[in-house]
Amino acid sequence: MSIYNAGLDKNQANHVALTPIGFLEHAATVYPDRISIIHETQKFTWQQTYARCRQLADAIQKRGVQKHDTVAIIAANVPAHIEMYFGVPMAKAVLNALNTRLDSAALAFMLDHSETKIIFVDRQFAPKIQDALTRMKGQKPIVVDIDDPAYDGDEECIGEIEYEDFLCEGRADFKWSYPDDEWEPIALHYTSGTTGDPKGVVYHHRGAYLNSFGNVYTWNMQRHPVYLWTLPAFHAGGWCFHWTITLMGGTHICLRKVDAAKIYDLIEEHNVTHLSAAPIVVNTIIHAPANVKRTYERTIQVMIAGSAPPAAVLKSMEAQGFAATHVYGATEAYGPCMSCEWNEEWDMMDEEERSVLKARQGVRSPVLEDMIIADPDSCEELPWDGKTIGECLMRGNVIMSGYLKNPQTTDKTFAGGWYHTGDLCVRHPNGHIEVKDRLKDIIISGGENISSLEVESVLYRHPAVLEAAVVAKHCDKWGETPCAFIELKQDAQGTTTEEIIDFCRTHMAGYKIPKSVIFGPIEKTSTGKIQKFALRERTKSILMPSSEERATQIAKSKIDKTQAA
Repeated sequence: MSIYNAGLDKNQANHVALTPIGFLEHAATVYPDRISIIHETQKFTWQQTYARCRQLADAIQKRGVQKHDTVAIIAANVPAHIEMYFGVPMAKAVLNALNTRLDSAALAFMLDHSETKIIFVDRQFAPKIQDALTRMKGQKPIVVDIDDPAYDGDEECIGEIEYEDFLCEGRADFKWSYPDDEWEPIALHYTSGTTGDPKGVVYHHRGAYLNSFGNVYTWNMQRHPVYLWTLPAFHAGGWCFHWTITLMGGTHICLRKVDAAKIYDLIEEHNVTHLSAAPIVVNTIIHAPANVKRTYERTIQVMIAGSAPPAAVLKSMEAQGFAATHVYGATEAYGPCMSCEWNEEWDMMDEEERSVLKARQGVRSPVLEDMIIADPDSCEELPWDGKTIGECLMRGNVIMSGYLKNPQTTDKTFAGGWYHTGDLCVRHPNGHIEVKDRLKDIIISGGENISSLEVESVLYRHPAVLEAAVVAKHCDKWGETPCAFIELKQDAQGTTTEEIIDFCRTHMAGYKIPKSVIFGPIEKTSTGKIQKFALRERTKSILMPSSEERATQIAKSKIDKTQAA
């Protein structure tokens, strides 16, 4: 026996379960009078928020909620959403933040599957939940209304009590305690369920705690950040920023919906320092009308995740004064777990080169213990050559416990002792990861692998393109060919297929050029990601033009341009 095995056991003095709940107590103790949450005319201090969360926890328990019961919320980014991330685990329960964009059938499945005991419902989403309740097969939960004074819709409340009255049922001095085990569940977040029923991703206290620190490291975040909630609060635990901003004694600025003018106003009014969003939201900000945009003497830090941001988007942000931090993650990994760590020597490169490097997913966060690019079957690591494509595999303390009531899928996802992300990547000699595609989205044309993301990155560089998505289209000759779906900017609606293809021809190999281009709105999932499975379905009804038709289209395009000139 080692000398270090004798009398050096864990005890109450030297071991306490890790949990982000303690961040709130710390903020209330150290910064009691600092502003914690701002929502329109509402303002709370950290002392007040701590008291309200304890009231919430006590009121939940008084309604019969027991350890590891599920408590759900469906709401916009309002103060109650932030309070739930602390009050629910204080009551030893598990928070299920529901996606506001889902239909009632999906919500009914989630309420049944999670065996929800109480649901807190923002009045805006009351009709949807009312329908979901009628679809439920199991016991229906208690419904508590959130009647936000800032919401002016005409929907009726459906609950038995309003949120503020519910809080009054609890004591502000409620004695909460740390979890007995940091592996205990703290939250449940359902995936979009694009290929079947949604999967319930279970978070534990340890992972939530560690990823909060990972966010601080990734952003080099200073004390008292002012964070604007442009990110949906339900999305992968709000990427853990409910906990991260509280850890730093910062201020949460609530935003009910994404609106470019409102975002610019709030940034100026509250001296916002940080915000995070998917590329689609960033597009909304940087392509706002000229009369809406503002310029600031300071830099606004923006964390981008959800899908790979095209280099052109990053370039535009930099030009407008937003400093972009590109991160990669997954719901199963508590949101961000990899970031594009910047090297100072890259500052000497030109703007185009910098934007390409920033678009890479980067290196693992210090709170993710291991990550490799490997053969998905053998889990053997592949060379760091920037060319060899494999699946991104991860392991560490910021990986989910597993999928609720779904051991078969959990085992498959954790095959070989790794979390299989489903993303195809390369690793460059400097260790930086670059996502090439999803396993299911790679295009194989004439035996050649084509990355849809690579083609999309070129399309985004075209000045007329607002959004782009590329998927495989069946081809009798080549097996598959790239098909591009493009949403044009408002001032570029006359852009033609030939202009897009000509642009591609000068920026990529011939076999990668889209053979079909479809203009119009692009379908997205409930979390703002492009629905490539839906686009693939659309390609089945798209007929390829014959060579004669193609020649006619080209000739007509040239005539139109000549007449316009």
